Amino acid sequence: MLMSKRRRQAEKAKRQGLRAAGRFNAQAMDFIRPHIQPGITTGEIDRLVHEYTLDHGHTPAPLNYQNFPKSCCTSVNEVICHGIPGNYVLKEGDIVNLDITTIVNGWHGDQSETFMMGEVSEEARRLVQCSFDCLYAAIDAIRPSCRASDIGTAVVRIAHAMGFSVVKDYVGHGVGKKFHQEPTISHIPTPEGRRQRLRPGMSFTIEPMINEGVPDGDQDKEDGWTVRTQDGKLSAQFEHTVLMTQDGPEILTLTKDGPQKGHKF
Repeated sequence: MLMSKRRRQAEKAKRQGLRAAGRFNAQAMDFIRPHIQPGITTGEIDRLVHEYTLDHGHTPAPLNYQNFPKSCCTSVNEVICHGIPGNYVLKEGDIVNLDITTIVNGWHGDQSETFMMGEVSEEARRLVQCSFDCLYAAIDAIRPSCRASDIGTAVVRIAHAMGFSVVKDYVGHGVGKKFHQEPTISHIPTPEGRRQRLRPGMSFTIEPMINEGVPDGDQDKEDGWTVRTQDGKLSAQFEHTVLMTQDGPEILTLTKDGPQKGHKF
């Protein structure tokens, strides 16, 4: 009985910690949102995110994580993920994914959004819309103790119907006291995903990466992080941290000012 009580207390503390981390991470995304405009460098975006996080007493999780050199990821145009902020100046027609992860009292909140710089091509707009729709379709598809592969099934259905591909090699992940932990969340149906159940109490990211062309990417050999599409075509992504509860999925990283479910770009 005592152990059961302790477990309940630990689970309550975990959920409170995750919710607090998710709320702040969403707050940070809303803070940086108006700054992401043509003319700003990705390095300046990183500086603003870094200072905002520290000013609130929290820690940017990417900084020095496995030697990653910055406090957020900025993935522009053909970059699928892990873009390192630097001197690149965002320009009209670009799309850029901003991925922010914060440690709040030991717990992680993780999310990303793809931003369109001014007037973008129709194909870029369609791709951004597809990645956004895939995220929410995946969240809508899951229930307590469902198969993790339900996420991939929902994502692939939408992406392929719109003529786009789904990245296989980079996945969502469990999140909590650690940045990356079990379960693995593939955005395509896999045998592992069919075996994995999403039980109440599990917290994880859903972050489908959708490519305009082929689903494959190559990691930059010099910086060891930046992943670009093999064919040089565009990639887009949206991400939320989700807590599975007894009543269904709870999104922990909802923003006040960002696009909400059903948004049309």
